[in-house]
Amino acid sequence: MTTDLFPRRRGPKHRVKSEIEAIRTKEAVFKTLHSPPSDFGFNRATWKCTDLQQALKTTGVMLSKRDIQSIIKAAGYRWMKAKQVLTSKDPEYRTKLDGVKSILQGLKENEGFFSIDEFGPVAVLKRGGRKLVAPGENATVPQWQKPKGAVIITAALELSTNQVTHFYSDKKNTAEMIKLLELLLAQNRHLSRLHLSWDAASWHISKQLMRRIASNNVMAEVTGSTRVETAPLPAGAQFLNVVEAVFSGMARAILHNSDYSSVGEAKRAIDRYFTERNEHFREHPRRAGSKIWGSERGTAAFSESSNHKDPRYR
Repeated sequence: MTTDLFPRRRGPKHRVKSEIEAIRTKEAVFKTLHSPPSDFGFNRATWKCTDLQQALKTTGVMLSKRDIQSIIKAAGYRWMKAKQVLTSKDPEYRTKLDGVKSILQGLKENEGFFSIDEFGPVAVLKRGGRKLVAPGENATVPQWQKPKGAVIITAALELSTNQVTHFYSDKKNTAEMIKLLELLLAQNRHLSRLHLSWDAASWHISKQLMRRIASNNVMAEVTGSTRVETAPLPAGAQFLNVVEAVFSGMARAILHNSDYSSVGEAKRAIDRYFTERNEHFREHPRRAGSKIWGSERGTAAFSESSNHKDPRYR
């Protein structure tokens, strides 16, 4: 992000200070924007720029409305879209957020925390994007195309190891969540507890899925096997779901400027992306967020000021 909010002063010391101030200011804006306006005493369901400015002022951040709009726009959002995508209306927003943060702060070495979501369905067709072109050439994409098929990815990102587990689904439903649960249990028998974090989609909180988790935990009490706990995100808070950063990075690297001949070819490219990403973090162990591999949107780490959801993909 440019730091025109804080004019550069002469000398490297002042330059670094200005950049740090700009980063902290950006984090403060999104931390406030992610919270319901009611948390700051406003009787509204969505933010107005004036209210957001006043709320920031109470936290010690003094910004003009123009500066606030510039920060949101630099993150890839228009103001109207920011109200639709970035604000959770969940009345238990703070309670659920604090619950997730508490789990992460006390996460043990023999426990895993998985950020879970689906990507797609995305049609397989010729796609545009930024790329180098020779002088005189024009990069074009046909307006009307017949898709070669569609892809839905179901995935889990383990935050401690930065490893992605994924497979392809025909639908987003409870059966696919149970399939993912079984896969994670099979892959992580060495862990005593799995924390599963996801948004409030109906198939993430279905009675059938909850019964399967309860059944697993009854068996775990008897056999000492892996327990499963849920760490739900607030409703309408996909921007807090860390795996969204990985999805966005994959889309930029694999889908932008692509023209795959078939669904199978697209899936092979996606599989290779996740395989190479996992290999990178196995060879360079690091918790999700300290270093971005590929071109992920934002840092892949949980933070209430995070903005993991790419506005171009839902």
